Amino acid sequence: MSFDGLFTHLMVDELNETIVNGRLSKIHQPYDHELMLIFRNHGKNMTLLLSAHPSFARIQLTEISYKNPQTPPNFCMTMRKYLEGSILEAVEQIENDRVIHFTFSSRNELGDLENLLLVVELMGRHSNLLLINQSTGKILDAIKHVGSTQNSYRLILPGSTYREPPKQDQINPLTVSSTLLHEKLATADEINTGFIQSTFQGLGRDTATELALRIQKNPKEKLTTWTSFFEECLTKTNPSLVNDGNKENFTPIVFESSKAQEIQSFDSLGELLDAFYIGKAEKDRVKQQANELLKKLAADNNKLKKKKKNLEKDLRETDKADEYRLKGELLTTYLHEVPKNGTKVSLHNYYTDNQLVDITLDPSLSPNQNAQKYFHKYQKLKTAMIEVQKQLEIADFELLYLESVMAQLDIAQPSDVEVIREELIQQNYIKEKRQNKKKKQQKMSKPEEFISRDGTTILVGKNNLQNDQLTLKTASKNDIWLHAKDIPGSHVIIKASDPSEETLFDAAVLAAYFSKYRLSSQVPVDYVAVKHIRKPNGAKPGYVIYEGQKTLYVTPTEEHVTSLKK
Repeated sequence: MSFDGLFTHLMVDELNETIVNGRLSKIHQPYDHELMLIFRNHGKNMTLLLSAHPSFARIQLTEISYKNPQTPPNFCMTMRKYLEGSILEAVEQIENDRVIHFTFSSRNELGDLENLLLVVELMGRHSNLLLINQSTGKILDAIKHVGSTQNSYRLILPGSTYREPPKQDQINPLTVSSTLLHEKLATADEINTGFIQSTFQGLGRDTATELALRIQKNPKEKLTTWTSFFEECLTKTNPSLVNDGNKENFTPIVFESSKAQEIQSFDSLGELLDAFYIGKAEKDRVKQQANELLKKLAADNNKLKKKKKNLEKDLRETDKADEYRLKGELLTTYLHEVPKNGTKVSLHNYYTDNQLVDITLDPSLSPNQNAQKYFHKYQKLKTAMIEVQKQLEIADFELLYLESVMAQLDIAQPSDVEVIREELIQQNYIKEKRQNKKKKQQKMSKPEEFISRDGTTILVGKNNLQNDQLTLKTASKNDIWLHAKDIPGSHVIIKASDPSEETLFDAAVLAAYFSKYRLSSQVPVDYVAVKHIRKPNGAKPGYVIYEGQKTLYVTPTEEHVTSLKK
């Protein structure tokens, strides 16, 4: 189900029961499109998430932790200025639309009471959060500013007058009279998803499909079926996470049209949305936080690939070294046959059955000087070959390292991003921002812990610093180490010297899943005792070498990984 008008109505009811009359104690904006309001009510703290994300726009109470930026965004500072310490008087949905008004009473700088309105508009890519002075109707600020060039219908800028989103000529399904409802249902050519969505306000496709299905099953009791559906949603709410085998969906009750293979129920709509969005929204949050890092890493990666291409070209040039050495030797051997002031000579190559070799000469040099010139070219290319090979090796290691960091960002949680950023600063890939130089050093995060099917502990590093710590310091020498073969990924440690085949398989699945090839089948995973692992001097974080390994082939799945979480 989408976060439609009906779901919004139910969520507003939940918020009215939990946070209305509560005091707004703290305000945070951890991500570009999301605001966290912490209310103190009924003797406890509750966090309200307001999201204007283009794909995940919603309002909900949340238990998911988040990390605040070093410097609060301007919108967050405005919200703190006007709303911190205020009382939430009411939460109201406008008609059955996805527009919610949060009314606050607060004291201004002069100590006078004033009413402020926080408007949440959940409209896909046009979603927005706006703070409005209720007495003047003026916008104090918005999480997304919209100028006249972007929208000719209304201006969303500080100081402009708030104008509601354009309304559609549709009927509110929650307040429609039985007479009008009966007329619409009785005169419809066909009661299907399209008819319901075009006639009634705020009903998403899933809700409209469910209503149409129920009415089609009871065509003689259309009005009763309609009424009982909304009554069930409003009075017998059963927040459900539904899996049909292909995707997950959330619904306020179990829909008959869902074809559910697995249903998980929750005590509240907030808990339901936490379960539904934790993976999806979290990945997007990582993308937001890591976007700058990914761009820098991608640019460095492209530069290295170009450098490697040029080095390989230089290496091909050094193939001529042996040719120069041969010509120098032949000139030295047959000095008496080399004409003075000549431009060319053909000499017999005693290495290849006396085949003639054409040698270009510099007429301004003596025969011996021409021979020494070829030896000099040979020595120069030999020296260059050693340096080029060395630079190629460095470039290969650099590329491997960058690929490992990008793979880690792909599986990172929001809390991991700052650790990876700190690592890249230490490795001189990015510069530390001036305002961050005095901050405390990032606390080392801990590896993720899993339990195999036979109860053995398995540890998984989620970044290169964790990988080094886990393999080189935390693990015992007889523990078993695993890593996807020749693929950037996590270090995995089995806390046992002789694990069962079951545990080995579980750990191999984790190593494959937390690697660049997590979506591939038959991923090769090496395993070996930790005592056979060593780190070369000067190697990048996370890079180790090993010997005596064995290899397993596994196909990782999210379900298998989830089943192993501690």
